[in-house]
Amino acid sequence: MAVPGAPTPTAVDVPQARAGVGRGGVVRGLRYVLTPILLGLVGLALYVWVSSLELDSIEQRTLNADFISTKLWEHIKLAGLSTVLVVTIAVSLGILLTRPGTQRLAPAVMALTNIGQAIPSIGLLVLLGVTLGIGFTYAVIALVAYSVLPVLRNTIVGLQQVDRSLIEAGRGMGMTKGAVLRRIELPLAVPVILAGIRTALIINVGTATLATFTGAGGFGDLINNGLRLGRDNVIFVGAALTALLALTIDWIASVAEDLLRPKGL
Repeated sequence: MAVPGAPTPTAVDVPQARAGVGRGGVVRGLRYVLTPILLGLVGLALYVWVSSLELDSIEQRTLNADFISTKLWEHIKLAGLSTVLVVTIAVSLGILLTRPGTQRLAPAVMALTNIGQAIPSIGLLVLLGVTLGIGFTYAVIALVAYSVLPVLRNTIVGLQQVDRSLIEAGRGMGMTKGAVLRRIELPLAVPVILAGIRTALIINVGTATLATFTGAGGFGDLINNGLRLGRDNVIFVGAALTALLALTIDWIASVAEDLLRPKGL
């Protein structure tokens, strides 16, 4: 029975909806394909440009495949390990802080994590380097402290926005609190949590360049060497490679975000 005053569906409603979904899929597919092609072309152009330069002995020691591949691997390890630790810590803590018995602790914990991001990244890296030591491990600790906030905040927000009636319905069906968390709350919060993880990952890729000042390596070594030795070409290559890596990881994260998003959300 039609509801008085409600709009009457027409025959074109369903085809138009399907067309909208289809266009979204096409745009997403083009993004999946075109982005790596464009990044590859930019990387190729950078390689051709460096190959055309007449490099002095200092530049040759820095702008060679072995040195760059070593710094690339160091940078990936810094960003990757710190992000894994951030996800493990922040998601677990976010779940804990949304439980009834510990919700009152959320403001204090959020204020504490805000301090880590309020401090300038170079200041945080140097501060931990002076107090704890220098090297890879302490750089990772600094990156974790600097990027934990987006994942923690998004985990809390994502879990808090789950409709309480859905949770009560699950409990009414006899599900345990753990089952409700695994099968209702977390799946519905996944899109928001993934957005926070993507943000933290990009923060870590960019901030990892500053780890050169604590002896942790990465592409920051190229930029720092170029600054110390007055070699603009080295600075440009280091900055360009960092940008390419960040854009590549952002593309990978966007694909993973779409694939991991529960169907229908």
